[in-house]
Amino acid sequence: MVWDAWGIPAGHKPLSAQIRGLLAQVFGVSGDPVARRDEGDVPLRASALSSDRRDGLVAVVGADHVSVDHQDRLRHAGGKSTPDLLRRRADGTQDAPDAVVFPADHAQVLAVLAYCTEHAVAVVPFGGGTSVVGGVDPVRGRFDAVIALDLRRLDAVSRVDPISGTATLGAGLTGPRAEELLGAHGLSLGHFPQSFEFASIGGFAATRSSGQASAGYGRFDDMVQHLTIATPSGTLALGRAPASAAGPDLRELFVGSEGALGIITEVTVRVHPVPETTAYQAWSFPDFETGAAALRSVVQAGAAPTVFRLSDEAETGLNLARSGDVGGNAVSGCLAITTFEGTAAHVAARSAEAGALLAAAGGKALGDKPAREWEHGRFAAPYMRDALLDLGVLCETLETATTWANLANLKAKVTAALTDSLGGQGTPPLVMCHISHTYPTGASLYFTIVAKQLDDPIAQWHIAKQAVGDAIVAAGGTITHHHAVGTDHRPWIPAEIGDLGVRVLRAVKQELDPAGILNPGKLVP
Repeated sequence: MVWDAWGIPAGHKPLSAQIRGLLAQVFGVSGDPVARRDEGDVPLRASALSSDRRDGLVAVVGADHVSVDHQDRLRHAGGKSTPDLLRRRADGTQDAPDAVVFPADHAQVLAVLAYCTEHAVAVVPFGGGTSVVGGVDPVRGRFDAVIALDLRRLDAVSRVDPISGTATLGAGLTGPRAEELLGAHGLSLGHFPQSFEFASIGGFAATRSSGQASAGYGRFDDMVQHLTIATPSGTLALGRAPASAAGPDLRELFVGSEGALGIITEVTVRVHPVPETTAYQAWSFPDFETGAAALRSVVQAGAAPTVFRLSDEAETGLNLARSGDVGGNAVSGCLAITTFEGTAAHVAARSAEAGALLAAAGGKALGDKPAREWEHGRFAAPYMRDALLDLGVLCETLETATTWANLANLKAKVTAALTDSLGGQGTPPLVMCHISHTYPTGASLYFTIVAKQLDDPIAQWHIAKQAVGDAIVAAGGTITHHHAVGTDHRPWIPAEIGDLGVRVLRAVKQELDPAGILNPGKLVP
């Protein structure tokens, strides 16, 4: 990916003159993009890794796989949250890892951890670099030096078991490459988060990623059958059977551990045959409450589609009501998207059952065009965020989850916290929301915020983030549904799991990483 924005250059497109004019009218921006620096002109903090330490790492992975190159260090300087990108675009010296190390396999990862433990060097695991919560920031903690451990060379599909429906994948495989390799066997993982094009298999596991097709295939943690983990204390191989009563499932310690307890090097996942067919259908509902009740009725009846999402009025109006018409049908209220994958018979039966339930709950069928359009552009939203930042408009996202009974309350409290904290200059922010993932007992809420950018946008967002994090906790939501913890959500972990839970996490980290080298400042308070 490019160093100061999301994705690749080909994905970046300028906003239309009409949209730029609207932004100028609402937020007072000029409509002209802010100039950005060439990455070669960005000064970096001098590497603190001594030549002796570098030679020691070279002895483990080879001279070609330890880099202190300016470009490598800059491109491992953090993730892709709005504060990450604002910091990267700011004047002054940028922080960056002191070196980037590229191990070839599990044994080399283990050896690097042993070396860094012995010589007090912090290690930040790095997959696709798509974290939006500070999960790959080069935090040194109490250490003089920090390396980024880039897992891209762990990129093999080492075993495919079509009988059991599993595949063993290297942690460094990206989503598209994994689908390509599995597709050669007629199989698919079916995990498509918004970060899919760049994120890695290891990152999916380490952050409890949830894809856009989770209604049909489950979250990534639901797919995990076996994990191989390298820790400073040794290797763990976890998961012997589809289910077990042999005590607590230790896989749960590492799925979501964000590289703070160990580094996942290999994952065995559940896979399925490439779908025979896909059906698309969009629906409109008069309001968000009616739409949410409709989604709940479908999920609780066991008739959930593969993709199931509902936009609120603001998001529907911005994204889909282009000229007051979608797919030949006037849209008002809220838009829901459904897709169904599988065999022709399965898709026909499931779509008919879900359609009957949605219609009975007040939905109006809009045909397949809006759903197909959503799928075509489903990975493009971060590029829009970057275009807004280029114009000096603040744009960021956050997410949470709660029970169905508490959904409306949580949505209202989050919206109010964002509106109050970002509406100071007389220009209220635009707060949009959609239900992104559904469960029999509840759902997740995904918010997109667009606001007038102040002189210090990083401080501006920090104030809003503090307010909305407190509001989420007070309203009974989880601090994160699928973005993970990183540095951004770490302050709310004690409220999430309690003081005793924090002590349990610390005890586990002490056993697995006694020197504390793994991803300092993330996850564990």
